[in-house]
Amino acid sequence: MTASRDILVLYYSQYGAVRQMAQVVARGVESVPGATARVRTVPRVSAVSEAVAPAVPDSGAPYAELRDLEECCGLVLGSPTRFGNMAAALKYFLDSTSGLWLKGALTGKPAAVFTSTASLHGGQETTLISMMLPLLHHGMLLVGLPYTEAELMSTTGGGTPYGASHLAGAASDRALTDDEKKLCFALGKRLAAVALKLAQ
Repeated sequence: MTASRDILVLYYSQYGAVRQMAQVVARGVESVPGATARVRTVPRVSAVSEAVAPAVPDSGAPYAELRDLEECCGLVLGSPTRFGNMAAALKYFLDSTSGLWLKGALTGKPAAVFTSTASLHGGQETTLISMMLPLLHHGMLLVGLPYTEAELMSTTGGGTPYGASHLAGAASDRALTDDEKKLCFALGKRLAAVALKLAQ
C-alpha cells in the first residue's frame, strides 16, 4: 500500500477569512510535486443541545472525519482567534481525537497552524500556540515560518514565525494582503515538502 501524500488543511471559519487563508495554504501544498491538499472544515458548535449540523455543509469544504487525520501525512490547522485561543468548534473536534492519540496515529507527522484576528494585537500568537498544544500531545512535529520568508519582516498585517496570520479588521472586511497570501502559501509549501520527505 502506497503511503498517503495528502496534506490535511483543516480549519474553522465564521466570517470567511480563515477559509480564504486555507485556500491559499492548499495552493502552497499543491505547489509541491506529489502533494495533494485535502481541505476540510468543522461544524459550528451550538449552544442549543438539540441543534444538529447538516451532514454536509451548504457550501465550502466537507466536514472533517477522524479518518482524515489518520490518513494524512501532514496537517495544517486554522482557526480564528477567540480571546487569544482557538475557536470552540475546532477544539471540540480536536477533543474527539483521543482514540487516535491512544494508538499514536499522528505521532511523527508534521503540522503547522494559521489564524485570523480582528485586531493586530488580538491574540494571533497565543491562538497559534493554543492550536499547537494538542498537536504536541499527539506527537506531531511542528513547522513554522522561518525569517528567510522576507514577508515576515515587511508585513504590516499578519505574519508570525509561529504560523501564518491575517488582520481581518473589526468588521472582518479586510482582504488578505499580498504579504499575508505569500506567507500562507509558503506555510503550505513548507509543510508539504517536510511531510513528503518524512514519508519517504
